[in-house]
Amino acid sequence: MNGFSPKLTRRHFGALLAGSAVTLAAPAILRADTGPRLVVIGGGFGGASAARFARINYPDVNVTLIEPYDSFVTCPYGNLILGGKRELPQITHSYDGLRARGVDLVQNRARDIDPVAKQVTLADDTQIAYDKLIVSPGIGLRWDAIEGYDEAASEIFPHAWMGGDGSQISILRRQLEALPEGGVVGLAIPPNPFRCPPGPYERISMIAHHLKQHNPRAKILAFDAKDGFSKQGLFQDGWAELYGDMIAWIPASQDGTITAVDPQEKVFISEFGERHKVDVGNVIPPQYAAAIARDTGLADDSGWVPVDPLTFAAEAAPDIHVIGDANIGSPMPKSGYVANSTSKQAVAAAIADLRGEAAPGDPVYFNTCYSHLGDDYAVSVAAIFRKDGEGGITATPDSGGLSPRGPLSELAYNRRREAEYADAWYDSITTDMFS
Repeated sequence: MNGFSPKLTRRHFGALLAGSAVTLAAPAILRADTGPRLVVIGGGFGGASAARFARINYPDVNVTLIEPYDSFVTCPYGNLILGGKRELPQITHSYDGLRARGVDLVQNRARDIDPVAKQVTLADDTQIAYDKLIVSPGIGLRWDAIEGYDEAASEIFPHAWMGGDGSQISILRRQLEALPEGGVVGLAIPPNPFRCPPGPYERISMIAHHLKQHNPRAKILAFDAKDGFSKQGLFQDGWAELYGDMIAWIPASQDGTITAVDPQEKVFISEFGERHKVDVGNVIPPQYAAAIARDTGLADDSGWVPVDPLTFAAEAAPDIHVIGDANIGSPMPKSGYVANSTSKQAVAAAIADLRGEAAPGDPVYFNTCYSHLGDDYAVSVAAIFRKDGEGGITATPDSGGLSPRGPLSELAYNRRREAEYADAWYDSITTDMFS
């Protein structure tokens, strides 16, 4: 495509053709004094990484980061709060390090993008001009996908699937602490694609870890809209060894798809009409790209943003590079590590284009996903992704793989070391984002 979607193009060109009255009525535009202007929307794994990388490697470029929150609560390691292995301050990160490096942090929400005038409009109608735009907005939740589940319902059945201010994960933790003796925890797990494929199953593990210590007669019912999941064998081995029959995983083929909920009655309703009473409910709804990507026409009918897998330029607007969970177009999972890894290629490609140069031609992307199942017990999956012969991205054969399977009696050292590696990975990647 050579432009934005018809819907967005008509809207923006209509504003441009309305004449000088529109221009005179528009808010002031914030412009950097000198040098190219790189604006980044979203201060998570993709956006914060992009802003820091640009600031360090392209000192002549003015970098602005637009982010509504004054700190970032990571989704990775959020599950450990549920297991009692972390507290909220330990996964909350300040943007002060980025400010110290010279990133201009605008604490506001991006509301609109004009690809013709190259401007971002904020929630307060301020406009910020850019020469290149990196969009890393994360996900939106499909509130209409499960009958009865909306934002109000999430105060009773929290999703805890977006960091925000940490309130959702805190609600779920308090509910688990107040679970009646022998009570039932229900999880509704979405179909693909969604943020962090192993995340729900680490969550099951961490909830079980908490319950084993404080409410050992409790049960976990994990309703899944799929018949398989990431690292399935490793998770199920760990569940059996660590938690016995506490966890029941119900796949889609066994009526595991939750299609409706009644938060007031605390009921999950499955596809075939079965009603399941729970004491605590964690509903992770289906997902799509965040609103800024959908509302501006960057996303297609799938709800995700198609991009060039080598530059992350949006198909609908080549001057806008979309990274992180919001995009589609490659076999890479929607993970924090992928967002961090691809952010650097997106920045390099954007700056190269500004300079009239070719984008780096042989990018290499990394993904390692660690999952904690208990104390001193973690497993992982890893892969390296490179350009294929058809201009896309593919997993490099024999470049990664899974943790070995086997009884804990034989693999205790391995599981303990993987837990240590996971902690080191978390410290390393958050330093790379925020320092």
